[in-house]
Amino acid sequence: MPGIESEPLKFAYWVPNVSGGLVTSDIEQRTDWGYEYNRDLAVLAENSGFEYALSQVRYTASYGAAYQHESTGFSLALLLATQRLKVIAAIHPGLWHPGVLAKFIASADVISGGRAAVNVVSGWFKDEFTGLGEPWLEHDERYRRSEEFIRVLKELWASDHAEFGGDFYRIHDFDIKPKPVGRPHPEIFQGGNSTAARKLAGRVSDWYFSNGKDFDGFSEQVEEVRGYAAENDHAVRFGLNGFVIARETESEAKAVLREIVEKANTDAVEGFRNAVKQAGGSTSDKKGMWADSEFKDLVQYNDGFRTGLIGTPEQIADRAIEYKRRGANLLLLGFLHYLEDVEHFGKHVLPVIRAKEADLERGAATPEPLAVSTP
Repeated sequence: MPGIESEPLKFAYWVPNVSGGLVTSDIEQRTDWGYEYNRDLAVLAENSGFEYALSQVRYTASYGAAYQHESTGFSLALLLATQRLKVIAAIHPGLWHPGVLAKFIASADVISGGRAAVNVVSGWFKDEFTGLGEPWLEHDERYRRSEEFIRVLKELWASDHAEFGGDFYRIHDFDIKPKPVGRPHPEIFQGGNSTAARKLAGRVSDWYFSNGKDFDGFSEQVEEVRGYAAENDHAVRFGLNGFVIARETESEAKAVLREIVEKANTDAVEGFRNAVKQAGGSTSDKKGMWADSEFKDLVQYNDGFRTGLIGTPEQIADRAIEYKRRGANLLLLGFLHYLEDVEHFGKHVLPVIRAKEADLERGAATPEPLAVSTP
C-alpha cells in the first residue's frame, strides 16, 4: 500500500448550480441552485476548511435538473465572491474550443489571483451534443479528443507561439495574454472510470476524479492510474467523490440514507440510468462509468453513497483517513442541506480528521475503519 501522504487531505464540494440538489429524490432538500445561495455557501465553505469547489456542467433540463447555471460564468462569480477558494469549472470538449476556454480561464485566473481550475468532462449525455447539432463520438474517441484538448490548453497557457497539430485541434503560432497566474498552469482535473480515462490521466491530467468507490475499488483505480503515470514520467493526484451524511449516531445517518433512497424520483433515476448505460457499457472491458451501478447508487449521480461517508463524525473521519492511506489527496463531497451540512462538517467532522492525521504523523496506530453498509 502506498505510504501516507504528509500533506493534509484536501476537501472540495459539488457546487449546487443545478436545480434538484445532489440526490435525485423527493426528500426535502434545503439547497438552492441560485447565485445568492451559492455565494453564501462559497464563503461559508472556504471558512469551514474547503479548498475547492466544483461547478457542475449541464446544459439542458434532464433527470430532475430542470434549471442549470452555466459552469464557467458561475465559477467566475464564485471566485469574485471569495478570497481563498479554488473553483473548478467543468467543461465539455466538443462544446468548447480549447483556445476559447484557455482565454477564459486565463482571465479568470488573473482576476482571482490564481484560483481558477478546469475539469475536463469527456461526455456521457448524448442528447446535449446531438441536441446542439454536434457529433456524438464513440467512447474512446471522446477521450482522444479530451487528451488533445488538454494538451492545447497547456500549450496555449505556456507558450507565446503556441503550436499544435492533432486530429481534432490545430493551433498555429497563437499567443494568448495575459497568461494565467497559476504555474505551471491552472490545475486540470479529469474524471472517468474506463481504461481510456485512466490512461488519459496517466498521460496529461493533474488530477484524476473517481466516482464513489469502496476501499478496494478505489485502490484498484489508484494502482492502475499510477502505473500509467509512471510509464509516462507523469505525476497525477487523486480525488474521490463521496456524499456525506453526518449525524450524532450511525442509526440516524442510515435512516436519512434510507429515506433518500425510498423517496427517489424513480422516473428521473431510471432516465439517468438509461442515459449512462452506454457510458458504462460501451467499452470493451466494461470499466466505464456507472457500469456496475445499482438503482440506489444512481440516486446520487456520481455513486457518492458507495464511499460510505455516512455515520458519526468519528466513523466518517476513519473512512476519510483510510481513503487517504490508499492514495486520496482530495475528497469531493455532496450534501443534502448544503449550508447546514457544510457548516456541520467544518465544525464537527473536519477537526476529527485533522486530529487523526496528526496522530498518523506522530506514528500513532489508527483503529480499523468502520464499514458502513447501505440499506
